[in-house]
Amino acid sequence: MTKPVILTGLRANNDLHIGNYLGALLPLVDMARQKSSEYQVNLFVPDLHSFTTPIDHSQLQASIMQNIRVFTAAGLPLDNPDVNIYRQSYIPAHSELTWILDCFTGAGEMRRMTQFKDKSEGLGDERVSVGLFNYPVLMAADILLYGARFVPVGDDQTQHLEFARDIAERLNNKFGDLFVVPEPVKKQHEFFGKDQGLRIRDLQNPLKKMSKSDESGKGVIFLTDSPKAARKKIMSAETDSIGKVNYDYERQPGVSNLLDIYRFLGGEPREFIGEAQYGLLKKAVADKVEGFLIDFQARLKKVDNAQIFNKLESDEAKMRKIADSQLLKVQKAVGLRPQ
Repeated sequence: MTKPVILTGLRANNDLHIGNYLGALLPLVDMARQKSSEYQVNLFVPDLHSFTTPIDHSQLQASIMQNIRVFTAAGLPLDNPDVNIYRQSYIPAHSELTWILDCFTGAGEMRRMTQFKDKSEGLGDERVSVGLFNYPVLMAADILLYGARFVPVGDDQTQHLEFARDIAERLNNKFGDLFVVPEPVKKQHEFFGKDQGLRIRDLQNPLKKMSKSDESGKGVIFLTDSPKAARKKIMSAETDSIGKVNYDYERQPGVSNLLDIYRFLGGEPREFIGEAQYGLLKKAVADKVEGFLIDFQARLKKVDNAQIFNKLESDEAKMRKIADSQLLKVQKAVGLRPQ
């Protein structure tokens, strides 16, 4: 590729909610649109990553395609040749390079990964998959196959990015100039901005972020919720007993969360600051959320599935050539192919 590469993943499974939309999905779409004139933007579906922990495999294909449709409805530019969309498992080099990198990775490195510790906590060794253990190695392969310099990462992924840099430098030192080393975390944050999106809170427990793991579903607004059901969730959102609208996440997280939702859906929060009745704010936010879902779900119905499949097939063919070329370079270096 002649342009420097930005790489990031689209979600492969799980129901998407309004927190995902405002905090991650829209910033990703905006980044793809804004950066594609100067950078090659690679957006891949991490379907191999999606079952490092147990899932319903019978729903995986449907989830992958539905989530690509959601990104498309949000404005992902399918007609931009500098924005590539591809499924990880459709490029075999991801798996092949992972094995090679595995053989130059220490088990201790993987055990020190905070995300592995968090996700495996309380589980016996027999219930923790090797896939979860070496997830960072596959992530490194995802990055290094395409010479990606810029990879937007949240705080939970910074260790993984640093590992990708470490393993790239390790093999470069041993075998010569094999990989482009991605920029360090500090430069990633400078490039993308430290706060890469808004974190919407749970409507019933605003001390935690909105998540599909909320068993009741009352604190989460899914993009598939009916607009009327979403309105009810907003109207029953947890607030406080202070009795005055302020933007203060320490003292009034529930009210502040509603103000953020209102702002990111086009409202002006200042009109409610100092208001003594939370009901007026809730009604205004409910109106915004209901209108957003009506509009978004209408756009989702109009998404052209054939256009998505054509884009995937075209970009996957292009990415396969790039990845295979990088893999061959590595295979030659480690002696798997003749020089």
